[in-house]
Amino acid sequence: MKLNGSDIIAEVLIEQGVDTIFGYPGGAVLNIYDALYKYRDKIRHILTAHEQGAAHAADGYARATGKTGVVLATSGPGATNLVTGIATAYMDSVPMVAITGNVGTSLIGRDAFQEVYITGITMPITKHNFMVQNISELAPILREAFRIANSGRKGPVLVDIPKDITAAVTDFERQPPLPVEDSTVLDEKKLQKAAELINSAKRPVIELGGGVASSDASDIARALVEKTGIPTCHTLMATGVLGYDEPLNYGLVGMHGNYVTNKAIDDADLLLAIGTRFSDRVALDPERFAPKAKVIQIDIDNSEINKNVQVDEYLTGDVKTILTALLPLLEEKTHTDWLEVLAEYKKHDYVPKDSDTCITPHQLVHAICEGTDKETIYVTDVGQHQMWAAQYLAHTNSRNFLTSGGLGTMGYGYGAAIGAQIAFPEKRVVHITGDGSFHMNLNEACTAVSYHLPIITVIFDNRVLGMVRQWQTCFYGKRYSQTDPERQTDFKKVIEGFGGKGYHVHTLAEFKAAYKEAQQYDGPVWIDCDIPKDARVVPMIPAGATVHDILLADSCETCEKQCYKKDN
Repeated sequence: MKLNGSDIIAEVLIEQGVDTIFGYPGGAVLNIYDALYKYRDKIRHILTAHEQGAAHAADGYARATGKTGVVLATSGPGATNLVTGIATAYMDSVPMVAITGNVGTSLIGRDAFQEVYITGITMPITKHNFMVQNISELAPILREAFRIANSGRKGPVLVDIPKDITAAVTDFERQPPLPVEDSTVLDEKKLQKAAELINSAKRPVIELGGGVASSDASDIARALVEKTGIPTCHTLMATGVLGYDEPLNYGLVGMHGNYVTNKAIDDADLLLAIGTRFSDRVALDPERFAPKAKVIQIDIDNSEINKNVQVDEYLTGDVKTILTALLPLLEEKTHTDWLEVLAEYKKHDYVPKDSDTCITPHQLVHAICEGTDKETIYVTDVGQHQMWAAQYLAHTNSRNFLTSGGLGTMGYGYGAAIGAQIAFPEKRVVHITGDGSFHMNLNEACTAVSYHLPIITVIFDNRVLGMVRQWQTCFYGKRYSQTDPERQTDFKKVIEGFGGKGYHVHTLAEFKAAYKEAQQYDGPVWIDCDIPKDARVVPMIPAGATVHDILLADSCETCEKQCYKKDN
C-alpha cells in the first residue's frame, strides 16, 4: 500500500508495539501530528509542558516498564530541548527512540527558521542517530532505531526527519520488529575460572549494578546470592534488585553508602561486580578500590572492562545469560566467619537520630514507605533527597526506583514520574524531590493536572541547594556561594494555581495526615515539608578517598575537622 511519511511513522510505531508517546508539536512535525490524530485510537500521545519533560517522561516510562520510550519534538529549540533527557537516558542505558522534525531537505544547511544540526549535537549522547534523506529509507531506519536501542547495552537513538519526507509518499508493507538477539558468547574456560575464584573465596562480596535491572536479571541474581551465601551490596542504579530486608543485602555502596558495605569491599578477597562500571561515585579512588580482592567483572559492554578499575577476570555479555550459565558451577556456602566480621563492621554504621521537634529526612522517608504498599513506584530528582531516598526507602523491585544516576539531572523527577504513572495508572507513584531540583521542572504540574495523574510529590524543603551547600560546608569553609537562594516560593499556592492540591507541613504528624489525604485525591498533590537547613547526607566518603576517610557524623564541627582543608 502507498502511505505518506507521517502515516509510515505511525505504522512503524504500532509494529514495534508502541501505544504511548510523549511530545510537543511544532511546525516541522505538523504532518506527523496530523497522522497521530488519525491514529489516536492506537497511539496515545501525552502532551507535556516542555520537550525536556517529554524526554524524561519517555525515560521514566521505559525504566518502569522495560519497554522502549518514545519522544517526539519539532525542529530547532524543540529538538535541542530534548538533549538533557537524551543524555540522561544515555548515561543510564535506557532504551529510547527520539523522533525530531527538521526543515525540508531543500533548506538543510541554509540556516532556515528553526534549523539545527541535531544529529551532530546528539552524536556523543546517543547509541546512534539518523537523518532520513529519502522517503524510501524512513521505515527501515525507524525499525533499525528500535533494534539498536534495545541491542547490547541499551540506550537512546535519535531519528531526524525533514518535513518534506513526512509528506512524501511511497510503498509500505507491515513487518514484524527486527529481532534483538543475545549476542553473548559464553566462554567455558572463563566461566570455570570465575566459578573457581568464587568457590574458593573466604571473604567474597557481590556488587550489583544497573545492568542487572536492565537485563531483567533480578531473579537470577537473587538465586546466585542465596546459593553462594555471599554478602551483597548495590550501586544507586541497582536499588531494589534485592529487597531491602533480605538478609544478605547490605545496602548502598560508594560515596554515600553504608560503612559496612564499603568496609566489606575494602577487606574482601574476592569482588564479583555484576552489571556495574565502577563509576567515580563507587570506586572513588580506583587505585585503592578493593585492594585485597581478586575482581571479576560481568558487563555487557566490553569497553567498560578495565576502564575504571583493573580486574582479574571478566565475562562480557548479557548479565542474565551469564549468570544463568554461572550459577550451576557455584557451590552452596554460608560464609559464617565472614558474616560475623561484617556484623562487627555493621555496628559502626551511621544511625540517624529521630526528632520530636522537626521533620528529619530519614523519618520522612520511613513515613512515605509506611503510608504506601510495596508496589509503589518511587521517582527522585537529584541531590540530598535522592541519597536519603536511596538509603532509607523500603525497595522491593528494581523497576520501582527511578532516578538519574550517571548524569545526575536535576529536574528529572516530575517528567519521569509522569511517564511511570502513564505506564501504570493502577500503581501509586511518589515523586521525591528537593526545593532546588523541583524549581527546574515543576511546570510539568499542568501535564499531571490535564491527565488527572495522582502523583504525590514530597518536597524536602530546606530552602537551600542542599548537596552543593553540604560540600561548601565540608570543603569550602562555609563559603556559601549562591546556595542560599532566598526564594519565597509557596509550593501550596503554586500547585493550586495549576489545578492540583497542596499542603505545607512542619511536623511528622502533619505530614502523615496530609499523605493519607493525598492518596484519596484524583490528581497531583504536592506536600511541602520543612526540613532542617543543615541536614546532611551521611555517611560520606570525600571524592577521591576511601572508606578509611569516611565521615560518620552529621555535625558541622566533626565534618570540618575530618575533611576541611585550608588549601581547598
